Amino acid sequence: MSILMVTGVEGARNCAAVVGTQLGMDVEVAEGRKAALAALRRREFSAVVVDETVAECDPAAAEKIWEQAGLAIPLQINFALSGAARLIREIRAALHRREREQALARRAAAAAIETELKGTVAGLLLNSQLALNSGEVSAPLAEKLRVVADLAGSLRQQLSAPLKARGNAAA
Repeated sequence: MSILMVTGVEGARNCAAVVGTQLGMDVEVAEGRKAALAALRRREFSAVVVDETVAECDPAAAEKIWEQAGLAIPLQINFALSGAARLIREIRAALHRREREQALARRAAAAAIETELKGTVAGLLLNSQLALNSGEVSAPLAEKLRVVADLAGSLRQQLSAPLKARGNAAA
């Protein structure tokens, strides 16, 4: 994990060293648009911190940096008014926010997949049982449908177990 700081402020490298030490991350300093875009082409960053003065002086350049940042968290901070401590707090808060958002997205995706699987398994189970109850299937096919119905039933129970555990944990 690394951070890109885009600023022309004197002492930015010292600030970057402090930020890197406090956060346990590599911090690269780019002194302008060209250096920032080159750095973004070279590697991925967890966060891109652009000095407010850079963004105000050249909004098109700032927009280009944001476009090239990819999945990096974009932060715009006034380096002239903010010290290293505030910068560290802002970056740490943004990284924690990103972690929470990713965890929520993973849970939502897992729940959606689980719901879809349950519907598919329930449909498979229902169709197998209907075919077996109709009596219009051959003995070998009936045996295969029983196996499918048994597998679908056990899969449905396995899918229900995590939901029951989550429900008990929430209570």
